[in-house]
Amino acid sequence: MRLRYLIPVLGFVVLFIGLAVGLTLKPREIPSALIGKPVPVFDLAPVKGRSIGLSTADLKLGTPVLVNVFASWCVPCRQEHPLFMELARTTDFKIYGLNQRDEPDDAARWLDAFGDPYDRTGADISGRTSIDWGVYGVPETFVVDGNGCIQYKHISVLTREILEEEILPRLRGEKHVPCEG
Repeated sequence: MRLRYLIPVLGFVVLFIGLAVGLTLKPREIPSALIGKPVPVFDLAPVKGRSIGLSTADLKLGTPVLVNVFASWCVPCRQEHPLFMELARTTDFKIYGLNQRDEPDDAARWLDAFGDPYDRTGADISGRTSIDWGVYGVPETFVVDGNGCIQYKHISVLTREILEEEILPRLRGEKHVPCEG
């Protein structure tokens, strides 16, 4: 008879432990299954008002690039955007934009208002390409090596600290993950 009362208590203890462990995890450090893998195959038209879109081939030209997933409706994207504008002015690294699920006029207005740091910008109106990239939400930033292999993924607002410690060393080739495929 006591076993009947013990089962709910044990269930509660297991649930409590699971939730307690979950609280210690850092959601911005979710590892991407695509690290060390080639970028997905895609070909996006340019954002309205821009002349150059973005495709898989653009990420296999021998030079590492930064790919920033953004949207005009994304408030945190506005927070990190000045850092991308600074990067575009002060480094030789290419920055590509992947505009996720945005209305064409809204995306164009946003880039015109806040500045356009991107060398290429693809309009992912349907969101399919973002899904293929494993994007959880915007903003997200990827480092892709010159062979089109994803080296790093940052979820959320890019900070100067993350830029200095994680992004720039990968763009310079100081931290490198071998590509599987």
